[in-house]
Amino acid sequence: MNAGASEQAISDATASLGLSLPSDYLTFIRDHDGEEGFIGENYLVFWRVGELVTFNREYEVEKYASGLLLFASNGGGEGYGFDTRKGTLPIVRVPFIGMELRYALPIAASFADLLNQLAN
Repeated sequence: MNAGASEQAISDATASLGLSLPSDYLTFIRDHDGEEGFIGENYLVFWRVGELVTFNREYEVEKYASGLLLFASNGGGEGYGFDTRKGTLPIVRVPFIGMELRYALPIAASFADLLNQLAN
């Protein structure tokens, strides 16, 4: 089990992203930064907060799905992210191969809602 994210790591990430991350997500990463495993029957790999900028750049999210901020994957071909085009930052799932906004499937209203849906 990884240690939670430090306040400095969170501050650095939000400054680099130029975005305020949702409070329910911040609560989670303060306890579980960079965790992976099953939630219900769903496998998720949550990226460390310090990796958000790097992974989004490496996946070229801005080029292919501008407005999304990915924070996790299913360990396979799909990413999970915040839709930053909407003020409430709902959660979407998008394929890594053929990543386009039109394939971003809205799946949860919030980070807490995502965890609840996956668990059930």
